Amino acid sequence: MVEGFIPLLLSGMLMCGLLLQTVSQHGANVDEPNKKPNFIIILADDIGWGDLDVNQPEEKTNNTPYLNLMTEQGLRLTDFHSPASTCSPSRAAILTGRYGLRNGVTHNFAVGSVAGLPLSEVTLPQLLQKAGYYTAMIGKWHLGHNGPYGPTNRGFDYYLGIPYSNDMGCTDIPGYNLPQCPACDSSGPQVIRLKRSVHGGCYSKVGLPLMENSSIVEQPLDLWTLTEQYKSTATRIIQNARERGQPYLLYIALAHMHVPLAPSLRPDASAGPPDDDKVYTASLQEMDSLVGAVKSASDDADKDNTLIWFTGDNGPWEQKCQYAGRVGPFLGKWQTNRGGGSAKRTTWEGGHRVPTVAYWPGRIPANTTSSTLLSGMDIFPTLLSLAGVTPPLDRRYDGIDATNILLRGEHTGHEFLLHPNSGAAGKFGDLQTVRTGKHKAFYITGAAEACGGATGRPQLHDPPLIFDLERDEAEETPLEVKTPEYQAVADRIARRREELLWDIATDKSVSTADYSTDESAAPCCDHRQPVCRCHTLGQGWETTRTNTHTKG
Repeated sequence: MVEGFIPLLLSGMLMCGLLLQTVSQHGANVDEPNKKPNFIIILADDIGWGDLDVNQPEEKTNNTPYLNLMTEQGLRLTDFHSPASTCSPSRAAILTGRYGLRNGVTHNFAVGSVAGLPLSEVTLPQLLQKAGYYTAMIGKWHLGHNGPYGPTNRGFDYYLGIPYSNDMGCTDIPGYNLPQCPACDSSGPQVIRLKRSVHGGCYSKVGLPLMENSSIVEQPLDLWTLTEQYKSTATRIIQNARERGQPYLLYIALAHMHVPLAPSLRPDASAGPPDDDKVYTASLQEMDSLVGAVKSASDDADKDNTLIWFTGDNGPWEQKCQYAGRVGPFLGKWQTNRGGGSAKRTTWEGGHRVPTVAYWPGRIPANTTSSTLLSGMDIFPTLLSLAGVTPPLDRRYDGIDATNILLRGEHTGHEFLLHPNSGAAGKFGDLQTVRTGKHKAFYITGAAEACGGATGRPQLHDPPLIFDLERDEAEETPLEVKTPEYQAVADRIARRREELLWDIATDKSVSTADYSTDESAAPCCDHRQPVCRCHTLGQGWETTRTNTHTKG
């Protein structure tokens, strides 16, 4: 058994070497080697493939006009996948270029998490920072908020945002949710309780914090002013970087669709609630307007030297019903016909195929589309390649350098791409779904909640279910096991999956995340106040932020 895997191990080491060589070669081919490119990554939370207007032109919607414009001027990637189908694992894989089984992050961190992304992992901002980049992040972090695990200790010079999801703390005027969360409970003595309330997934004892760098500046924050704060901060970061003449990485992680949020629909007791079908659409439009503002600022500052990469962390949160996004044609019908969800937390296409656009005037051909099989893990090696930075040699990577796909129209993506279990059936992080070409194999299904509460029963598949996505993008009817097509695909997939699992098992750079929790680890700016209430915005905050931007 072991002897058979020796060639695989050597080939895995060779592949790692080839990746590093490719990074160096591509970095040397940048048109202006002395002028490093700027990078803006925009990650949308819980967005559906069908939420991007141009992915479903037959729907004749106009919810994402700024993203539509970006696709007209850039490259639309139609077969791009989040590295996991839930928040923390997806973000960890994007920032490290490694599957969760390697980087240690296989499920979400909590309000009371004492740790986060293992400190042994090297992140994209850390590497760019060392290469002379100014690095900033705006929005949802969700990779650990205590001590060395926060963003400014993982490679970012500046951070403004929420340490986790926008439904993991109470606010005075909550966003829309199903079931609806109550406002903060400010009565009585302050006692932090991290367990969710009887309202079905809501926190009422700990205010949702807004953090700048490592400090809480507002708790609970005002969700309804957050978009404008993010816009102004992003614009300032871009303008200041231009004035300094310093290349930058700006990572913007938006949670507008996680719990729908649009200031135009701010709850008003006198007016009553808006129509349910307007809430998600308004939130999507709000997110799109922020994308437009960032693009405009970037175009004004350094249009020809800035890559903007928009994508999603996972598919729609289906159990939120009218407050969830649209998966497009990727319905996961095999599962939904049997009960249960087929979007977020699952490895059905709706859970991880996400709308993705890359924009770089003069470098990425305008109005182009690619169906190349790619992953969020590819952002890590691609940006390093474009910056001429070689990743550390002491670890193995799962992302591929997509430079030639973005800039030169090539179509060689992942030969095999595995999708991890992300909260549905099976063990967290296990690679139980495999994609190769037009075929996709499932070794386990079920256990994700759909709208209405149904959770199809967990089911192991041996032999696996295999679908032909070209003929059956809705994943409704698997191939017959006895057909030659099935046998050929099943053998290839089984071999590659076994090879990768062995490669991970023998990888000495594998990290292990600490998922322990403690009530004292919850972010709190004033334990004496109900829900840790404090408000320092407007008291030197703008000055502090501007000064921070000049760092480096």
